[in-house]
Amino acid sequence: MAGKIRVLVIDDSALIRRLLTDMLNSAPDIEVIGTAADPIIARDKIKLLEPDVLTLDIEMPRMDGITFLRNLMRLRPMPVIMVSTLTEQGAEVTLEALELGAVDFITKPKMDVTRSLAGYVDELTDKVRAAAQAKIRKLSQLTAPAQVHSSDAVIPRQPLRHFRTTDQIIAIGASTGGTEAIKDVLMGMPREAPGIVIAQHIPPGFSTAFAERMNRVTPLNVKEAEDGDVVIPGHAFIAPGDRHLLLMRDGARYVCRLSDGELVNRHRPSVDVLFRSVLQTAGVNAAAALLTGMGADGAAGLLELHNAGLHTIAQNEETSVVWGMPGEAVKRGAASEVLPLGHIAAGLLKAVWRKQGAG
Repeated sequence: MAGKIRVLVIDDSALIRRLLTDMLNSAPDIEVIGTAADPIIARDKIKLLEPDVLTLDIEMPRMDGITFLRNLMRLRPMPVIMVSTLTEQGAEVTLEALELGAVDFITKPKMDVTRSLAGYVDELTDKVRAAAQAKIRKLSQLTAPAQVHSSDAVIPRQPLRHFRTTDQIIAIGASTGGTEAIKDVLMGMPREAPGIVIAQHIPPGFSTAFAERMNRVTPLNVKEAEDGDVVIPGHAFIAPGDRHLLLMRDGARYVCRLSDGELVNRHRPSVDVLFRSVLQTAGVNAAAALLTGMGADGAAGLLELHNAGLHTIAQNEETSVVWGMPGEAVKRGAASEVLPLGHIAAGLLKAVWRKQGAG
């Protein structure tokens, strides 16, 4: 994209509009070209200013953000980042917005936590950059900061387990655009699918709502992972926000373990951590997919799995909202297959059931 990324900020709070404007304007490649206190004003400013990206509040006068987003994605699809409250209701509405086509979301900045604002600015500007490059669905690559830690900080390398059993595992990782991509994959799974473990970059509270939503709309029993949950066929476990999810063994059973270990690739949960644990616990008795997402988390983990002989899948560029994570995995030679989203469930099932038949 030539020139600066042009952003329109839509929020009924003058303070939030000013905060977001100042934060975004602090980036050399981003410019806030206007603000709007409600969707009616925003509609006119979109026509006049032609922004590249919108930030959109959910609760506003005259028209709520969801109604505005639904109309926008039907008539003039464009990249939207939802600015959400960190509440149960905020999580539900935000997931609805992602379903309608919003690229991503960020929680409202906390004015009373000054020392955390620097991290918030980095997250906000990264998401705006990703949104500007995202593939937008009609309704019907970033410079990553230096890695703080690798998976070794949470789960050290151990010798690979080479045994083969009939108990198979599917591991899935995703970030930007991932809530809808994960839904599509889980919708393609039968009730007797192998146990599934999932790491999606998502804040606390939102992961609970996301798991509950997936449980309602997919054939599987889906829940937010709790420490000690037994991973069995027909069940999927989603990492809680701000905790790493690891697959471990307890006797003959696979179980979920949660960790408050270091951020990996700036994330907790981290896909790399999940994939490392799957490799060390399930060995060749697993398959993995890396879906749409910003950055590179999961690429190193997918490569470890691939190099150990596991079947690995990366979502293709055409169906990814942001081809950062899967694109990096492809670049590193980590993918056994590169598939469109609609074929990933079948690809995973083919891989694990082939192994099961050979076990």
